[in-house]
Amino acid sequence: MTTAVGAGVVVALLREGQARLETVGLPSARQDAEWLLATLLGVDRFALYLEPRRSIPTDARDRYRASIERRALGEPLSYLLGFEDFLGLRVRVTPDVLIPRPETEGLVEWALEILKDAPDALVADIGTGSGAIACALAGRLPRIEVLAVERSLGALAVASENARAFGLSRRVRILAGDLFGPLSGVRRALDLVVANPPYLPSAVIGTLPREVAAFEPRMALDGGPDGMAVLRRIITGAPTVLRAGGWLLLEIGEDQAGSLASLMAAEGFSAIAARRDLRGVERYIAGRLGDDAVPAGRRQEPGPGC
Repeated sequence: MTTAVGAGVVVALLREGQARLETVGLPSARQDAEWLLATLLGVDRFALYLEPRRSIPTDARDRYRASIERRALGEPLSYLLGFEDFLGLRVRVTPDVLIPRPETEGLVEWALEILKDAPDALVADIGTGSGAIACALAGRLPRIEVLAVERSLGALAVASENARAFGLSRRVRILAGDLFGPLSGVRRALDLVVANPPYLPSAVIGTLPREVAAFEPRMALDGGPDGMAVLRRIITGAPTVLRAGGWLLLEIGEDQAGSLASLMAAEGFSAIAARRDLRGVERYIAGRLGDDAVPAGRRQEPGPGC
């Protein structure tokens, strides 16, 4: 193995990577090239410029060029890096999980508002994926417990790894199964059900950018013919696990809020409201079960089946 040393090596590699990514029209070509080289070398992006005479082994240069080529072919940067930053957490991601997005940070922020007066809340994160939502909530609220449910075995492994990495394994419990299936022992006990389910209509998937359609897990994107198949199942199933006064909070697709609000009302939810994301799209919807307020901190304990 040989090692390249010199003031121009880092700059030359970055220019080479940037040029390749620009040939496919990536607007973030320079930043992506920096991220890929810095992560491969185990340093911060800006350290690339602070240590211009850094030695770079030949095998590292080869791996860098291979990652640049994979990025040029559309593979998401987050998968190549192995992580995505989410509300201050560096969340591990793999092709088994949906990459956490800024829109979902808004979902967590609303959940934190709902839970601000419920220090001992019991929460379910349905379809947890990487565990980003569950870990972000548990990290911000040191006494809550989160039941993180996921049916994908690959995603379960990633969520478990993230919970361990953040020191949250005792309060973020990873459960295998579909939607409310693993919560059969929890009857009217939850203070909040939160979910970022698949909500895109099936026909839309093929029109998405290649780095989404070809690389991210379809089961985390495809919400059925109208995008609301899983959302409906969550809304109809949530009353069996929520306590009176508990909340359901969902991330949703464009133009779905009206239909989902009607369904939530039919299932006994009140105080139903939608919020917009930073692009002005109605992206979240929440509702409170029943009319009788029960202090959120006074919950029954989950049954033995949980």
